[in-house]
Amino acid sequence: MRLSQNFTVIEFIKSQTALRQGLDNTPEDKHLESAKLLFEKVVQPVRDVFGPTTINSGYRGKALNKAVGGSATSQHCKGEAADIEVPGVANAVVAEWIEANCDFDQLILEFYTPGIPDSGWVHVSYKASGNRKKVNTAMKENGRTVYKNGLIA
Repeated sequence: MRLSQNFTVIEFIKSQTALRQGLDNTPEDKHLESAKLLFEKVVQPVRDVFGPTTINSGYRGKALNKAVGGSATSQHCKGEAADIEVPGVANAVVAEWIEANCDFDQLILEFYTPGIPDSGWVHVSYKASGNRKKVNTAMKENGRTVYKNGLIA
């Protein structure tokens, strides 16, 4: 099943952790409907502009989310979020393009190191209604993850 022209459900639900631990990561129909919107509004447009796009983390069922230490309120569990990268394109550039060109709920440039283009990844989420266009950068400070407003690249 396709979520958009260039992306399948299999890509969105694939997880090495789920495979290793024998976890079922099958989404419900409501999660797939949310994922279709995410891909239509954000992920496919990124692919159309920048080329092949990798999904590092997509849908996470409750068991998988717990296994990877995800937030209990993670939008990944609702099919509303994906962590993406575009090989050969700096993650900061991808995040800046999304901010300027797409509707979204949250956009987080995660663990990007200026000067190292392929460091980190881009987390993006989309909701059927009520998108906040919240933009943050996640980074480590004193061994803890902190979120700062805006894109810091």
